[in-house]
Parts: sequence; structure tokens; C-alpha cells
Amino acid sequence: MQQNRCIPLYAAALLAIGRQTHPNRVNSPDLIAAMPQILDHPQRYTTVNELHARPFPALNAPCATAYLAIKEPVLAQNRDRGTDIAHLVQLLDRHGSAHPQPGATHFSGPLGRTELKWESHTEFVTYSGFTPGLSDRAFDPAEMQVFPPNWLSTAPGKIMTAILMRVEEMPQDDEQMRVKLDAWFVPESLAVARVVDGAAIVAGDFRIDASGFMRFAVFVRPGTGRRRIGRIVQRLCEIETYRAMSMLGLIEARALTERLNALDPRLSSLVSGLDNAARPPETALYELLAISAELEAMAVQNSFRFGATGAYEAIVDQRIAALREQRVDGRQTFGEFMMRRYDPAMRTVKSTEARLKSMAERAMRAAELLRTRVDVQRSSQNQSLLESMDRRADLALRLQHTVEGLSVVAISYYALGLASYVAAPFIELAHAPKAAATAALTPVVIGVVWLMVRRIRRQMHAS
Repeated sequence: MQQNRCIPLYAAALLAIGRQTHPNRVNSPDLIAAMPQILDHPQRYTTVNELHARPFPALNAPCATAYLAIKEPVLAQNRDRGTDIAHLVQLLDRHGSAHPQPGATHFSGPLGRTELKWESHTEFVTYSGFTPGLSDRAFDPAEMQVFPPNWLSTAPGKIMTAILMRVEEMPQDDEQMRVKLDAWFVPESLAVARVVDGAAIVAGDFRIDASGFMRFAVFVRPGTGRRRIGRIVQRLCEIETYRAMSMLGLIEARALTERLNALDPRLSSLVSGLDNAARPPETALYELLAISAELEAMAVQNSFRFGATGAYEAIVDQRIAALREQRVDGRQTFGEFMMRRYDPAMRTVKSTEARLKSMAERAMRAAELLRTRVDVQRSSQNQSLLESMDRRADLALRLQHTVEGLSVVAISYYALGLASYVAAPFIELAHAPKAAATAALTPVVIGVVWLMVRRIRRQMHAS
């Protein structure tokens, strides 16, 4: 059906209702033709197809599985997925197999006798080879030859997980299966469980053998469906892959712990010395800001890895829960093995992440306290400065008043001289003594000058 010619769901629903209520009226596509057309969302088919992007393989017992997870030594956002597809195409060309679609994230196809399954994930790619039949030698390294060594040497990354899995029918005699498990695995770390309502017994010791591969065995109950076998095999591969990927967080956590151990005493010393009046707060603030910047840089550098570790841990727990394990002969199950060996590592990662966050918050609170202390000290300094400025202004005002008094005297002196020259003719006509006339003019001139200066000062203050 083309996207631009799809029939609305409500039209089909109305048609069905109409046929039930009025069977004689609604018996033609006229109602559908009358309905308005509506386009599909551009991502409608993409979102649906994503649900079916990675189907489980369908396997028959007996068969052998060779599995690889390859991770590039770069951040996920810097991966070049084109090189992964090109590397896959090189393998397919050796057998004349069809190529995947451009930009594909998964592919399945024949590789000689082997059925190949390829998947591209956020940080890694996986190759699964399912070959019918079993070799006489259990976990023969030759089973991994489906991925040629000279081809692997050109892989754009490093091997993160390498698994050989042996799938065979469950023997009638339980003792025969016990003998095989004791011969194939290390008893100390062996985990065995009956899974998926008794459809199979799975076993593995999560150790890398002398050939560099991890071993898993699946004993399938006769009559078990091919897709159920495929789901069990796929889940075991995913458990080990995501376990290995999540343990990268532990490596980062251990390296981070060493750096935090070096910063913690410095931070504690600065925090405990916040009330030390002899130490300049500006100096302590600069040191504290340097520690805060280093902690923030650590958080940025490790945020992706810690987030990915949490996501991978959740997938491991979910895949184990999906197995629906039952104990076999009193041996530990996969869930119990992970609880004892895997969960402590994940708790260490979470503890380190929480410690980093706590130290960053503690440094931030200490910086706020130091900033408050600096602000208070600066406010006190500003207050002292304002008081000093007030005193200086008061002195300046007093000096101004003194200068004003002197200026009245000086102006009066010159004004009196001018007034004497102006009044001299009149004094001569009146035959009055000049000294007496000058003495009489002096108070008048001083009073006029004083009133004039006072008026000018008032006008200046008013403006």
C-alpha cells in the first residue's frame, strides 16, 4: 500500500460498524471513497520496522555457534559505521554472498554452510555464525574459522567478546551430561540452569580458554522449536556481550577512584579551613574553583561510560530474567553467578559515580560559602570606604566654608577699593574725611558681598 493512498483507520472502522447496523446499505466501497484521504507520517514504517529489525535466528540441534563482538577504540559518536559495513562486505565477497543495504544496521545471509548474522550497535558490531552439525572435538577452535584470521586482522576495532557455543540434544542420561560439563568447564565458576520452562539446559563458566574463546553449552530437549533454540542462543551471546561492555565502566571507575583519592584530601582541607581568618579567602576560592573545574571535567569525560554501563547492566539482568532459570543438581544459576561476581563490579561503578557527584556538589557548596565570605568582606571594605569618603566630604565641606569666608573678605577688600574710587568725588564735595567715609562703606560692602555669596551657594545647592 502506498503511503499517499492509505485508507484511514476510522474509515475502515465506520465501514465495519455500518455493515453491522445497516447491512443492506453499506455493501460497497462508496463510503470509503467518500472518506477524506490522510497521509502517513514519514517515520511510520521506520518505527514499525525497527521492532522487527533484529529477529532471532532459527536453529536446529545439533549446531555450532561462533560469535564475535568487535568494538572500535573510539567514542560511540565518533564511529564510522561505513567502515563496519565495508568490512562485512569483504567477508561476504569471499563467499559471493549478497550485500546489505546502504546504511543497514543488521544483515542475515548464507556464508557457505554457515548462516551469518551481523548487527551494528551503538558502540560495537557483532558477527554470529551458525553452522549445522558438531565437530568431534568439543569447542574446536576451527569452528571460529568461519571468520578468517586474515580478515579479522583488518577489522576496524578490537575483539570484545569471542564465544564458541555448542548446541546439542539433551542426553537421556543426566550422568552423561555431568561428565561433559566437568570435562568442558571449570567447576569453580560453572553456572548451569534449566531455562525457558525446561526447554534446554545451558552451561558456561565465563572463562576464556587457551584458544581465546569463551565457552557455552546448550542441551536442547527433543522437540524444541527452532526459533526457541535461536532465542536461547541469542540471549546467551547478549548476556556475555553486554556483561563485557558494562565492565568497561569498572575500568573507568578504578582509574577515576585514584584521581578522586588525590583530590579528596585537598578538598577536605579547603572546606575545613573556610573559617580560617588568617588565610585570604580569594586564594582559597581560586584553589577551590580549580578543584571544581577538574571534577566537572571528570564528570564530562565519564558521563557516557557510566550511562552506558547502567544501560548494559539493565540488559544483562533482563536477558537473564528472560531465561526463567531453574536450578540443576544444586549448581549455581547464571543469576546467582552474576549476583556474586558481576553485581559487586556494577555497585563499584555506581558508588564511584555517586562519589564524583557528591564531591562536585561539596566543592560547589564550599565555593558558594567562600563567595559569601568574600562578598561580606568586600561589603565591609566598601562600608569602610564609604565612611572614609563621608569624612573626606565633611572635611571638604568645612574647607569650602572656610574658603567661602576668606573669599568674602577678599572680594570685600577689592569691592571696597572700587567703591572708594566711585565715592571719592562725592566725599570731596561733602568735605568729609576720606578715612571716615571708607570706614562707613566697609560694613555695607562686606554685607552686600556676603549676601551675594550666600545666594550663589544656595542656588548651586538647589540645582
